[in-house]
Amino acid sequence: MAKSITARELRKYWTNQQEVALLDVREEGPYSESHPLWALSVPVSEIETKLPPLVPRLSAPVVLYDNGEKYVNRAATKVLALGYREVYILEGGLSAYSLVGEVYRDVGVPSKAFGELVESINHTPSLSAREVKDVLESESDVVVLDARRFTEYNTMSIPHGRSCPGGELLYRVFEAAPSPETTVIVNCAGRTRSIVGTQSLINSGWTLEGLDLETKKTERVPVPSADASQKARLHAESWASYVGVSIIDDAQLLRFAAESEDRTLYLLDVRDPDEYADGHPAGFSNAPGGQLVQATEEWVGVRGGRIVLYDTDGVRARMTASWLLQLGWEVYVFDTRATVPAGLKAPAIPLWHPPHTGAITIDSLQALEGATFIDLARSPAYGKGHIPGAWFASGPELARDLLSAPGDGPIILTSPDGDVASINLDEALEVTSREVFYLAGGTAAWVAAGLALETESRQLSEPIDVYKRPYEGTSNARKDMQGYLDWEYGLVAQLANDGISGFHVVRDRRSNS
Repeated sequence: MAKSITARELRKYWTNQQEVALLDVREEGPYSESHPLWALSVPVSEIETKLPPLVPRLSAPVVLYDNGEKYVNRAATKVLALGYREVYILEGGLSAYSLVGEVYRDVGVPSKAFGELVESINHTPSLSAREVKDVLESESDVVVLDARRFTEYNTMSIPHGRSCPGGELLYRVFEAAPSPETTVIVNCAGRTRSIVGTQSLINSGWTLEGLDLETKKTERVPVPSADASQKARLHAESWASYVGVSIIDDAQLLRFAAESEDRTLYLLDVRDPDEYADGHPAGFSNAPGGQLVQATEEWVGVRGGRIVLYDTDGVRARMTASWLLQLGWEVYVFDTRATVPAGLKAPAIPLWHPPHTGAITIDSLQALEGATFIDLARSPAYGKGHIPGAWFASGPELARDLLSAPGDGPIILTSPDGDVASINLDEALEVTSREVFYLAGGTAAWVAAGLALETESRQLSEPIDVYKRPYEGTSNARKDMQGYLDWEYGLVAQLANDGISGFHVVRDRRSNS
């Protein structure tokens, strides 16, 4: 049975640097409007698949909250069923928390707030969009490095930009700009990855100036030569040592693994996804370094947990660790001269398996008449293509909105791979007298069978499941972009008032810097 916890008691976990995971069990839309600094977005309808990798230790404290939607009891039942042993419900939910702590809008807030703190303390040099345009037009020895993920770069980029995700910047910069006289401009879509990724030049407002963007570009900064790689490693070693990054060997990693039932442990390979796919040590998940700093909550759910980073070059893990350390994480880098031990002990990770009953296959669909498809995909995925006639529905509000589904025949729940559909089967069965099945393999199975999708939208639920970032896409309103940047500028004041971030920005006072 879940216990209760007050907002003040919860905040003591953070100030005392104790392990705790705080879950906002609403949709991402409401979460993005207001949440505590260290809250994770884990909708109640996706707990079984989303929670285990974020909180791999069953004895880690897990705190749940909503804002009066009455999701938390249902969420607590699910979390307990997965085997978590220390589950709490936040008394009074978000509204009670807001009386004693700051609440934040947007997503990825800790990293964005940290980036603003870095800029304010280090006075990171920056250029306006117009100034960048002038540099590009007047100088020949200049390179533009886009610090975002390649997919974001491919969607839109400023002229002359080349893809160099944040965790790759130091690793590849001497290949991109071998001369110390070269002007290096680093850009992202907002501000954080430009600031945190390089402590160099920043471009944060290209679209605000009405300047043209380029799309569908594929140019990447190449893998560095041996000389460029060695130069980058020397810089990384010097900075990481100065910041205080700890390097561990195989014996220390074995000790951490042996303690993973009592201390949450995350093993993360920070290299490029293509490199990871070509081969990686067992037990390590891929978390590209720049994105890990930008959105740590995508991989690490327990604040206070222990993180070990791996690379093969001695650059990317050190640089990533240097930022995570300043963000208040306990982080270590695995020494490239050591070998990751085989058969590392791992904690009993909570596992979820689809129900044995209620599944229906593509072949069996032909025997059903008058079936209504309900798609529990995230709304952007639904919009890109869904089973013809399928209705979009919110997972957390499925019980409410299913009652308005058309027809009187069987209901078929689907989702991209079928997992979220199967998770919510029982919820649907409780509120309707109609037959309910989930599509085995989900919409992916439909496509694999050679069947067509459509894009015409039908909505049972309001699509509040995904927050659209003001900087995503190519047609964002100027006022939205400006409002987003103005919000980022105010984050440092919120951090100061909140007092639970645990951030510490290191000033570079080395004599040769």
